[in-house]
Amino acid sequence: MTPPSPAPDDSGRWFRRTLAVMAGIALALTAWHLKQLVLVLFAAALMGLMFSDFTALLQRWLRLPFALALTAAILIPLAALVVIFGLFGTLMVEQFILLADRFPPALQTVQDWARSTQIGREILSQIEGYAPSMSQVGGIVQGALANVGSALTGFAVVLVAALYLAAQPRLYVDGLIDMLPDSAKPRAIETVHAAREAITFWLKAQAIGMAFVAVGTSIGLWLVGLPSPLAIGLVAGLCEFVPYLGVVLVSVPTVILGFGQSVETGIFTIIALVVVQQLQGNVVMPIAQSRFGDLPPVLTIFSLIAAGTLLGPLGVILAVPMTVVGMALLKLQLARRGRRSPLTGG
Repeated sequence: MTPPSPAPDDSGRWFRRTLAVMAGIALALTAWHLKQLVLVLFAAALMGLMFSDFTALLQRWLRLPFALALTAAILIPLAALVVIFGLFGTLMVEQFILLADRFPPALQTVQDWARSTQIGREILSQIEGYAPSMSQVGGIVQGALANVGSALTGFAVVLVAALYLAAQPRLYVDGLIDMLPDSAKPRAIETVHAAREAITFWLKAQAIGMAFVAVGTSIGLWLVGLPSPLAIGLVAGLCEFVPYLGVVLVSVPTVILGFGQSVETGIFTIIALVVVQQLQGNVVMPIAQSRFGDLPPVLTIFSLIAAGTLLGPLGVILAVPMTVVGMALLKLQLARRGRRSPLTGG
């Protein structure tokens, strides 16, 4: 009778698995501590992809050489941003100066009326208790100015990095893939292709929605009679890059502009903005997403909330494209296992 064979020694395999888990945890902790750097890198890659796609479009349409097409792809959007926000900023400053002249008398009238009743006096006392002091206001202003300076510095870093990525995209992508072992290179190439394809499709759908919001808002505000409707419409289209939040950022100052003209203008401004957003959300985007790819609205909303809580303002701006990449990688992984995505069915 032959003796039973000894059990295989699994200590080496478990040791390698333990090292892999520890390396994954260390990598996750490192990425968390460097989350702002990761966000800047993602923003640079996203902007570089935009420049690269716009460059390819100009080459096809105008038959330009690569260097000239890349230069035009960079200068045209930057010049448009300077002109648009310059016009919008000038308009907002003028309107807020006008409102600053009108607001104190109106506020005094409301306060006089409130002091004539017991409930009004109690409400005013509560409001005065929560009113910030001048030192607090000064701290808020200083913090806002510091954030503006940091945002401009970060934008400059992202822009420079995006220029290098758009000029030589293959150099950096192939360089990263070449660092992997030969057995992992095909899966890495497939992953990069899936992420790029998902982002490209999302950008196309988003561009259609942004263009509709820009044109629709401009026409609606022109019909209402608001000053500089084109500048406001273009800003609205740009802010649509961040779904749901962008419309709030534009609607608040736009409604202020409307009520600064008259009550009727303010009401019609609200109606025009609501009509444009309803058409964009219920007609234009479903058609665009059916062709270029869909992202569940609930997932979009919660990704914005999570990114804002964990990553700050830059995370909010990049929340949706990061979610698009995550969904693409999830669907790719499920496709490799022969399963369907529970969110999209793809």
